[in-house]
Amino acid sequence: MSTAHNHANMLPRGTLVVAGAMVAFALTATTMVRITGTPPAASPVALRAQEKIAPLAERVLRFRDRADGAVVIDDVVTGRTAAVIAPGEQTGFTRGVMRGLARDRHMRGIGAEPPFRLTAWANGQLSLTDTATGRTIELSSFGATNRATFAALLK
Repeated sequence: MSTAHNHANMLPRGTLVVAGAMVAFALTATTMVRITGTPPAASPVALRAQEKIAPLAERVLRFRDRADGAVVIDDVVTGRTAAVIAPGEQTGFTRGVMRGLARDRHMRGIGAEPPFRLTAWANGQLSLTDTATGRTIELSSFGATNRATFAALLK
């Protein structure tokens, strides 16, 4: 019985060549971007600030869960209820967005008290900003139907 150990066939040569080519491409592309001074893609928030795009409408909202499974959306400024999403209502997008923002707050130890700012911009965009974390969700990116669920809260 032989105790010789051979590593010659661990990875095929072609796999190593492809991996090396990918690394070389990534380094070349990064170098070219740096040398040519290509600016990084700006976020919608930065672009709006740079282009001085003003808000058309804005509403400060607080979302809270009710014991029956409904979500109550309160207007913080007026103290009135802006909307109620009943259990089973076809509002998965709204619940999904708010669940993600609530998870982010929970991870940071922030409760449900700080409100959210819903803003319609002069360039047609719609955004939801968490006033506690500064995180902004660009709602226009999710299509007209999903955008409309939040746009209705501005009325």
